Amino acid sequence: MKLTGIGATNEHARLIIESYERLTGKKLIEGEEAVPGKELEWLYQLPFVVLSHGREPDPVLNFGNLTAQKLWEMDWATFTDTPSRLTAEPMERGERDRFLRIVDEQGFVDNYTGIRISSTGIRFYIVNATVWNLIDENGNNHGQAATFQEHKYI
Repeated sequence: MKLTGIGATNEHARLIIESYERLTGKKLIEGEEAVPGKELEWLYQLPFVVLSHGREPDPVLNFGNLTAQKLWEMDWATFTDTPSRLTAEPMERGERDRFLRIVDEQGFVDNYTGIRISSTGIRFYIVNATVWNLIDENGNNHGQAATFQEHKYI
């Protein structure tokens, strides 16, 4: 499948990678970096979840690597056409919104755990997630991203 949209570019992948490093002071994988010009391919193949959404009034997911797509049971086209609020159950969305406002104010938050739901209704905890603002080198905010390695089905 060919990846399309904002998130399907090396520029967006670099924004995810570089803003993570800039805000957290850490690398997505310590000791490993994407080859310049191959950032999208590297990020897309990581063995843990990486996803992002934009800054629309109802933010839409614009990137989800293969691991994220498998967890949420969506292909690229579906994933990147999904409002990010729909990754959480209706009763969890208020808490999710409050949390994302905190991230917006602080820049990033580590060790977040929350309940999410796949496209087929399978519920799971995301464990020890890092969520950060997608801030470019000029200070412009392009949305938010998240990464986590662990999840537990409920």
